Amino acid sequence: MPASLVDADSLLAIDVGSITTRAALFDVVEGRYRFIAAGLAPSTAGAPFKDISEGIRQAIENLESVTGRTFLGENHRLILPSAEGQGVDTVAASYSAGPPLKTVVVGLLNDVSLESLQRLARGTYARVLDTIGMNDTRRPEEQIDSLLQISPDLVLVAGGTNDGATRSVQRLLETIGLACYLLPMEKHPALLYAGNQQLAEQVKSSLQALTSALAISPNLRPTLELEDLQPAQHLLSGLYNQVRRLQMNGVDELNAWAGNTLVPTAYAEGRVIRFLSQGYDPGKGILCADLGASAATLAAGFAGSLSMGVYPQLGMGEGLSGLLRYTSIDEICRWLPMEIASETVLEYLQNKAIHPASLPATAEEMAIEHAIARQNLLLAFTSLSKEFSRSVRRIAPGLTPYFEPILAAGSTLTRAPSFGHSLLILLDSLQPVGITTVIMDQNGLLPGLGAAASRNPLVPVQVLESGAFQLLATVIAPLVSARAGTPVLRARLVLANGNESRAEIRQGGLEMLPITPGQSGRLYLQLLHGADVGFGPGRMPKDGIPVTGTALGLVFDARGRPLRLMAEPGRRREMLKKWLQAVGG
Repeated sequence: MPASLVDADSLLAIDVGSITTRAALFDVVEGRYRFIAAGLAPSTAGAPFKDISEGIRQAIENLESVTGRTFLGENHRLILPSAEGQGVDTVAASYSAGPPLKTVVVGLLNDVSLESLQRLARGTYARVLDTIGMNDTRRPEEQIDSLLQISPDLVLVAGGTNDGATRSVQRLLETIGLACYLLPMEKHPALLYAGNQQLAEQVKSSLQALTSALAISPNLRPTLELEDLQPAQHLLSGLYNQVRRLQMNGVDELNAWAGNTLVPTAYAEGRVIRFLSQGYDPGKGILCADLGASAATLAAGFAGSLSMGVYPQLGMGEGLSGLLRYTSIDEICRWLPMEIASETVLEYLQNKAIHPASLPATAEEMAIEHAIARQNLLLAFTSLSKEFSRSVRRIAPGLTPYFEPILAAGSTLTRAPSFGHSLLILLDSLQPVGITTVIMDQNGLLPGLGAAASRNPLVPVQVLESGAFQLLATVIAPLVSARAGTPVLRARLVLANGNESRAEIRQGGLEMLPITPGQSGRLYLQLLHGADVGFGPGRMPKDGIPVTGTALGLVFDARGRPLRLMAEPGRRREMLKKWLQAVGG
């Protein structure tokens, strides 16, 4: 083993969420990076503190008590770099705490620059409150009034291909400039310009003094046919920090600890997914679903291309106050396995929005929370899936592309009473097809690994290979057209020790075959009625496929795609109970 690995730096990864602040330690063990331990503390980003520092220090102190190592010195300051066995060598940091940024997007054409800007905004913790473009029928003074009323934290501007339109973009810039001039200095927004590069210097000279921070990005639509969001996403991450440092204390200190590499949590997760997608089967994607308090975040990587959506309105915290603008109580209640009045569900939504750190105290409250989680993930995934046609060929309209693996994160999933509860939430909302491995980030490591990638690329590579994540299940979900109760799969699992187990899977059923962590074997499938698990209708490698043990083993989901719930409430609730029992919930 090279000495550079053995003597590598220890790394502390800090992630500040709306509810929890996490400090995770990574260090070299037997020549490779490993996850050592994590310390947790309530976040202090919100009132009355509005200072993330206290929560960070509490999390580090908890890490000290777990590891027996000292990281904080006099005046509770981090010992950086390490000295005499105390402190840490490197810090990586990410955060999602704080309300979504009030955002206005400004561009030319709805289906070109404005569409790209919307995708750019969906990649971070932003809420687009107004859109200004060439097709906007409002007079300039009305547009200015709207900007003054919103008082945005962030303005995203694009338009015009390189060497393309300039005058139309200039008129939009004049409107933005006048609105910024009329806003009090302490309310000047941050601004990202990602349009025609001929105007870059003009934007800088005319708007720099009228914004709290200004970034000039390469054109995100250099031609009508080409879209490149990656440079703008990187600069947007920096602007996000500039806005947050004005809204809460401690951001500058955390960024200094991290060597000026502090990034939004979603950006860090997207970085990991983009990286992983380059090493997996190019015919499939890799999906990460993170259901947190601040947002539902989905990242889908296809051979190095990333589709990402951050949905603050679909988080499990304060965003629940406005959830019913995107769905209905009836759509939430359809996921309940017990009879609960819609008024009770509405009351739970309201209380959870006010007290996002509260935990379900009864089986009824747990059922409501999981019903909300299903609906939120389903809405987020439906929204993001509109992007997939740009990156990968869909199997069929309305169906999920093939993903391998699927990573899951977020406290709603990781603190569920059983692995079966967690898996079923994911299967009901994401509805994967084919054969995929579902992996749980039970320690909340993904943001830290993404943030660490820019500081030490070895950390994410080696930790991801180390077994620090929970292998939840290998899911086999066939695409098949058959009547309910008809056999569609016959499965034979041959373990490495020679033991065999078999199962017959019927349409509409949810079945399991045990293969525990540490075991390995081969799975042989007989596909009936043209069932397709990713190799083509009725096709399967003759020598089977290799499988390894997971917490829930092999889970066969033959409930159909897209998943359809029974209309009659009583029968639907009984079916939901049966599904949960089938996966050990």
